[in-house]
Amino acid sequence: MTPEPLTELGVLGTETAHPRTALLDTMSTAELLAVMNEEDRGVPLAVERALPDIARAVDVIVAARRRDGRLIYLGAGTSGRIGLLDAVECPPTFGTEPEEVIGLIAGGQRAFADAVEGAEDDADQGAADLAAIGLSTRDVVVGIAASGRTPYVLGGLAYARRLGAATVSLASNPAAPISREADVAIEVVTGPEILTGSTRLKAGTAQKLVCNMLSTASMVQTGKVYGNLMVDLHPTNAKLVDRTQRIVAEATRADGDAVQEAVRAAGGHAKTAIVMLLRRCTADDARRRLAERHDSVRAAVAP
Repeated sequence: MTPEPLTELGVLGTETAHPRTALLDTMSTAELLAVMNEEDRGVPLAVERALPDIARAVDVIVAARRRDGRLIYLGAGTSGRIGLLDAVECPPTFGTEPEEVIGLIAGGQRAFADAVEGAEDDADQGAADLAAIGLSTRDVVVGIAASGRTPYVLGGLAYARRLGAATVSLASNPAAPISREADVAIEVVTGPEILTGSTRLKAGTAQKLVCNMLSTASMVQTGKVYGNLMVDLHPTNAKLVDRTQRIVAEATRADGDAVQEAVRAAGGHAKTAIVMLLRRCTADDARRRLAERHDSVRAAVAP
């Protein structure tokens, strides 16, 4: 007979023991990995069921970006680290400024590498951290919590709502408390982990998939991509300089010499170089066309 849960947390799907792995410690390595892999296969399907809500969240983020608002991830532990990871990848991938996409984690930046015990239980700190970065009505806050009830995230979302900022929640359990604090609630129900309560596993994988969608789709919709090319990347190392030239060549079908010359004249900016080559114009003209057409390459190269 299954024992009664001792706390409210004990009834959550992410906290319950998985019957398939009750003898996890007796499994061979091959058996353990096989069951882990089989459980992981269900994560994309759980994300698929949440796609309508994820799409609504993307629309909220796009609207915020178009009013010069920021995308702010808020979480604790694994959830906070995943949000922070997505945030720090945006500047090199999409050419955003560091302040455009921000990741806040309970316990501060040092909590990314070292656990800060008890930080997630401080609801007031979630609000204080948002206040410290000057949260405004232009911004959108994405609160991430596998349990769906982390006080740090609840406090931050409640503060954002009082202020009038847009809010999105991402939880791994149904009917999550953080869902009630969000304009758009995303619940990706991943169920029990193979290692009881270790939400860095399926729940964490689902969070990473959803954050990939939120940032990538919103950047595509706000002109950071041409076709499927990262035309706003920052060429800050040899690999990215080479990638910039390959992106311009792919977008324009120009020869190598023309691509190199355009990239040089554009100051390394792929977008500008692409418009120069496709419109046969100068770098200044290309920059003007981009500025006049919401920084969209597709619009800037149109007649």
